[in-house]
Amino acid sequence: MTGKVGLVTGAGSGIGRAAALEFARSGAAVAVLDIDESTAAETTEMIRKDGGTALSVPVDIADEHSVRAAVERTVAAYGGLDFAVNNAGLASHHRQLDQMPLDEFERVVHTNLTGTFLCMKYELPLLEGGGAIVNVASNGGPYAIPTAPAYVAAKHGIVGLTKVAAVDYAPDGIRVNAACPGPTRTPGFEQVAAGTDMIAMQEAITSLGRMATPQEAAAAAVWLCSDDASYITGVALSVDGGRRA
Repeated sequence: MTGKVGLVTGAGSGIGRAAALEFARSGAAVAVLDIDESTAAETTEMIRKDGGTALSVPVDIADEHSVRAAVERTVAAYGGLDFAVNNAGLASHHRQLDQMPLDEFERVVHTNLTGTFLCMKYELPLLEGGGAIVNVASNGGPYAIPTAPAYVAAKHGIVGLTKVAAVDYAPDGIRVNAACPGPTRTPGFEQVAAGTDMIAMQEAITSLGRMATPQEAAAAAVWLCSDDASYITGVALSVDGGRRA
């Protein structure tokens, strides 16, 4: 990916950070977007120490002005845009539908689904001459996660947006796909699971018998953005260790 320019949202930690690091190792210049400026700066410093090119850019994907400014800053710094991974989002679980307050449902859907829409709205016109977008939809995109109605509704919506954009922008040489990782051992998941048997439970229902690492989940997004996936668009790729099967 030498000479290419891309951005990754939610790149301050977890799957987003792993994707940004791998893109940089592959030779791309990477804009590291996150609402948390300190973690974005950490990712950027990791890339630079490894000899890569990166720029930290603050963004709140739930705010249109913030998204537009972040994308414009990326292009101003590097002169264009070749790929984007829309990874940022909110978690929401442990509530059945009738127990979920409306404001929580709206906040999760607005951030995860509308936020992805806003990112694509400002990324797509810049992918002149072709390019690739990967939206991170999680295993909540193709199927249900119990007690996560808002999260699943948003992630299903992301898969739908992905397919529509793939069809609409294919004549422009732009590919749009979704990566759907299952539970991944990110720092955030480790923190939530501390003191519980969550990890053992997830491993027990995964065919490969273990959870993914952030690097494994990110590898799917990196590959979908690469020329090796040049004939793939409109898919929701499960990266779940065989759970869906």
